[in-house]
This record gives sequence, C-alpha cells and structure tokens, in this order.
Amino acid sequence: MSATITQGFLDHEVFRIVSEVAAEKGVRAFVIGGYVRDCFLGRDSKDIDIVVEGSGIELAEAVGAKVHSNVSVFKNFGTAMLRFKGIEVEFVGARKESYRRDSRKPIVEDGTLEDDQLRRDFTINAMAFSLQKEDFGALVDPFGGIRDLAAGIIRTPLDPDTTYSDDPLRMVRAIRFATKLTTPDQTFTIVPESLESIRRNSRRMEILSKERIVEELNKILVTPKPSIGFRLLDETGLMDWILPQLSKLKGVETVEGKGHKENFSHTLEVLDNVAALEMEAIAEGCLKDYVFEDGEEVEKVRTEPNVWLRWAALLHDIAKPSTKRYDPTLGWTFHGHEVVGARWIPKIFQGLKMPLNEKMKYVQKLVNLHLRPIALVTEEVTDSAVRRLLFDAGNDIDDLMLLCHADITSKNPRKVARLHANFELVKTKLAEVEAKDAIRNFKNPITGDYVMELFGIEPCNIIGQLKEQVKNAILDGVIENSFEAADAFMRERAAEMGLHPVR
Repeated sequence: MSATITQGFLDHEVFRIVSEVAAEKGVRAFVIGGYVRDCFLGRDSKDIDIVVEGSGIELAEAVGAKVHSNVSVFKNFGTAMLRFKGIEVEFVGARKESYRRDSRKPIVEDGTLEDDQLRRDFTINAMAFSLQKEDFGALVDPFGGIRDLAAGIIRTPLDPDTTYSDDPLRMVRAIRFATKLTTPDQTFTIVPESLESIRRNSRRMEILSKERIVEELNKILVTPKPSIGFRLLDETGLMDWILPQLSKLKGVETVEGKGHKENFSHTLEVLDNVAALEMEAIAEGCLKDYVFEDGEEVEKVRTEPNVWLRWAALLHDIAKPSTKRYDPTLGWTFHGHEVVGARWIPKIFQGLKMPLNEKMKYVQKLVNLHLRPIALVTEEVTDSAVRRLLFDAGNDIDDLMLLCHADITSKNPRKVARLHANFELVKTKLAEVEAKDAIRNFKNPITGDYVMELFGIEPCNIIGQLKEQVKNAILDGVIENSFEAADAFMRERAAEMGLHPVR
C-alpha cells in the first residue's frame, strides 16, 4: 500500500535535513513506527525513529554535524540519537532478526526496509514514511496498518505465535497499546487469534526480565483507563506470571446467603478512579510534589501522572484474600488487611525488581493508611484524629486523600453520595487544622540534645518518653505546636519523673 502524505506530518525541518544527508551518503531513510502511527491518530509526538538501509550511526553523525547537535551512540544496539529543535531523533540501521527458543535477544543481520517492517511487533507500528526526494512522504504500509488503525485493531504482521514466541514482551506490549490507544471515541482491541496466541504462549514470560515487564506495566498504569490493561492481563493468563497476588482478589465467596464485594473488579474501579481524579487535579494545578534539590525540599506543581500513586491504588486491597473472615453477626470482614498489605509491599516490589527506596515506602505508606480517612468519614471528625492523620501522612496527605476518595465505591448511589458529602467535610477539616496547627511537616519542638543539656543527663529511655509525651500532647490538642508550650509541658512531665533543670 502506498500513498503520499499531504497533511503536513513531515513539515519539521529535521525531515528535509535527514533526506538531504541520506541522499548525499547514498542511503535510503524512512520515518517508522510510533511517530507515523501518532500522526494518523492526531497525537503529538516528539520522538522520531529513522530506519536506514545502511548504517544508522553514520547517518546520525552526519546529520548531527550538519545541525551542530551532539550525537549519542549506542554501539551495542546499533543506534544513535540526537536532539534538534525540541525533538528527539533516533537512528537505526534496517535489520532482520531471528531468535533462539531460550532467549528474547535476537540474532541481528543487516536488512532492507521490508526486513525491518517484518520484525515489527504490530501492523500499526510497521508503517513508514519515505524520506527519499523522489517520493518524499510516501506511506509504506505492507501489512495494512492504516486500515487496522482506523478499525482500532492490534494485529501482528507475522503469525502471532511466531511474533510472541520470538519476543514474549510483545504480548504485554499488545495489551499496553490496546490500553493506551483506547479513547472515549475509539476502542482498540487485540484480534481474537492474537489473544489466543497470547494465552498459548503465556509460559514464555519465564524468559523475560522483571525490569522489562515492569516498564510495560508502568506505561499501562499511567494511561487514562488502566483497568483495560489489567483485565486483559487477567484474561490472557499473563497476570499469573506477573502479579499472582492480584489474581487472588478475583471471585466472590458466599456463606449463609451473604457474599462480599468482588475485590478484583473493585480494585480496578479504584485504579480508574485514581487516574481520573489525578488527571483532573493536574489540570487544575492543585497537586504538589516534594523533591530534594541541593539538600533542600522544594515544592513543585505536578504535571504528569504519579505512577507510584497508581501502584498504591492497584495494591491497596492486595491482602484482602488472606485476611478474609466470615462472622455470622457481622458478615464478611477483612480486618487488618491494610497492615498486612503494607507488610507485603517490600516483598512484591523485590519480586518485580522494583526500587526499594522512598518510592516503595510511599506505596507502603498509602496502603497502610488508606482506611484512615474513610474512618473519619463514618465517625465524628475530631481535631485530634485529623492532626494524627496529617502527622502520619506528611506531604503525601493529598495523594492519600485522592486514593481514599477513589476508594468510595458502591452499587448504592445514595450511599456513595452520602460518603462523598462526608468526605468533603473531612477535606475541609484537614485544611482548617493544617492552617491552624501546621502539623503536616511536624517536627518535635523538643530535641534529645535539649533534654540532656537541660537536665544534665546522658542518653536514656526517659528522653524518648518525654519527647513522645510532647508529640502526643500537640497532636491531641492539649498544647499548641510551639516551643514555649512544649517546653513548659515537658518540664512538668519531667518533674513528675523526678527530673529538675540543672541551670
């Protein structure tokens, strides 16, 4: 299939420059892959892939010299990359690939554009624009990718068993594209024969590194409706290889005619709710992130989805199956699932080779605290309870509140409306207490060094006890959050312990 593109997809100066330099070097060059696909979808793309029938590195270096741009060369992959006027251009030589059964690393040989298109994962990613002077802008589409794009179809150029067995990561990528490309106006689906092939080849996931799988999961998580991807992962059997704990949330058990909530569906509903609420808050500019720059904490307005908030939503009820109990009086209970779930987070992250740093601790904190605001919704909201929530959540309070808002789900619309109304009251109370008491970034006014100097004592348990009593007095509203009030309170408690100032 060939057609000339006239919609201005190749108006950027870089395409004419690459065309001219390629002609000078006697090689053919094409724009290929995601940029071509996104042009037809009307999506902005600043990442351009150029495939060259020859050396991609040599062409990149020649283009870099002409536009005075530094070129990053990755010899192991045979690729090179440069930035020019706000866009990133990656060059690679056309190649053909073959695979061994026990590895997803291909045997690579030089090839033609046709060879390169054959090795592509999906027809919609195998389309190319010619950059040759004689047919500049011609669409090279041997597999009907343009038709599949219009029909919302994810299909492999080759037999799907070959495509997925050669590189099993493409199974997760198929699901990622079905999720990412779906919009309210158009649904993208994986063709039935491809879905069946994914089910047949699910065991091939064994040869993949966890890091590559998580990279795809993260891209699914930050889409507008990530539940699409996780339902497909479940339907194809890939979930059992990636996150079996999530699969255990499925199903409803009934005793004495009483069933509990279907926790898998609930989790995915919460995940979608978080995605929608976060993007709404980002659009309004009301979500903040706190990062350390030059040793100081800096507040920044969030402009992109926080993938770790999405992980917290995905895992917030992960321990419900292990804490599920049936009580003849109360019905089904999941007491302590937030505590058990938080305890599981490090092991889950470790199993997926995910970071065990502050990102993991953030997810762990949100899982552990996700019921606290809900408890405030259903009970009398006291200043003390709000202060303690602010203290425990710290700078993550806004994300915690967003997660808890998303967690309000029910088939009873009157119940949901009531809980949402009460939730707004809690948010108002949080703002009032925060403005009055500045608890979010609470630091105890009384330090251990001050206590030792004041009473002339060495390090001991009494110091910790005094500091804890001061902290609790502030959080309970017994004293205000100031050094003067804390010092007076601490001296009274110390006197009861037989301690008196030495100065």
